[in-house]
Amino acid sequence: MRSIGEMARDSGLGVSALRFYDRAGVLIPAWVDPVSGYRWYEPEQLDEARLLARLRRAAMPLADIRLVLAGWSGTDTDLVRTLLQAHLRRLERGLSDARREVSTLRALLDLREKNPMTSLRTPALGLSVPASALAAALDAVRFAVTEDPELPMLGGVLFDIEGEALHVVATDRYRMAVARAVATGHEGSRVQALVPAPLVDAMRALLTGEGPVRLAVDGDRMTLEAGDRQVAGPCLDHDFPDYRRLLRLPAGRRAAVDVPALRNELETGPVRRVEAPEKGGTSGDVSVLSVKDDGTVGVREDREGGDQDQNRVGVDRAFLLQALAAGGRDRLILELGAPTAPVAIRRPDDEDTFSVLMPVRLED
Repeated sequence: MRSIGEMARDSGLGVSALRFYDRAGVLIPAWVDPVSGYRWYEPEQLDEARLLARLRRAAMPLADIRLVLAGWSGTDTDLVRTLLQAHLRRLERGLSDARREVSTLRALLDLREKNPMTSLRTPALGLSVPASALAAALDAVRFAVTEDPELPMLGGVLFDIEGEALHVVATDRYRMAVARAVATGHEGSRVQALVPAPLVDAMRALLTGEGPVRLAVDGDRMTLEAGDRQVAGPCLDHDFPDYRRLLRLPAGRRAAVDVPALRNELETGPVRRVEAPEKGGTSGDVSVLSVKDDGTVGVREDREGGDQDQNRVGVDRAFLLQALAAGGRDRLILELGAPTAPVAIRRPDDEDTFSVLMPVRLED
């Protein structure tokens, strides 16, 4: 008999995928331990699992997968060939539709570029920010800047200035961080500048005092003056996503966490290894979080028999550790919703500084 872990390793299907196909009645284990719920498979089921993995990679619908598996071992393979051909035609139609939609979107982008909207930038702007406040804001968001060269529009920190509020924002698609600092000296319309990561780091190095520093935006150039020291450089010539739209999160359960204790749980507790993580630059180590009966958040084993439990959220462990460090507090608020909803990490004393992590699906 093969354990579910051995079956996952040898078939190319993840443990959670095997659980899913068991619940769906597609690949049922030969025996399930009545006490632990642990699944065991006959050796001959490995070929069926490998076939299932190929059909899954080909994005075949579950209903068709059932029929292919049922007809695969039979003598009449006409049904299987028909289903495979029909699925291939469906994929080709889908690709044709996608190409048409992308072509239309490109045409719309060309039209927008020929008739640009009024830029949020102004020719010149100057404002004053406390050095410590700006340093804290940059520390809270810097970890979320992407290093992906194919996404240059996310390779910096957005400075969003509106009235007396300066928001700094960073995202790499899988996490986003926002922080706010009070600024004075600007009473005009909203201004945005996308500052590249190297310039952000150079600016942060000057923010060592307590007094105010001066930020200036002149066209596409950002300057920071701290006493008799100055650093300046060009901003990125890209549009940053409308981060305010990305903050419309569904309500979740809020739980206060002791950061040192949670860090220890994350560093020493169980993880699920994602063999082929979709997101670049991650370790592939996923921690499973859940809200305990006492209202606290803990790291749990993703045990057999628990796959119906909605009180668990998978997160990239390295990302969460970075977000906890960037939170800058010994106590933070974690906001967890459904397993597919983003996880928010907030400061109890500062609702304007927080980060958001996209969850890792546990059922794939």
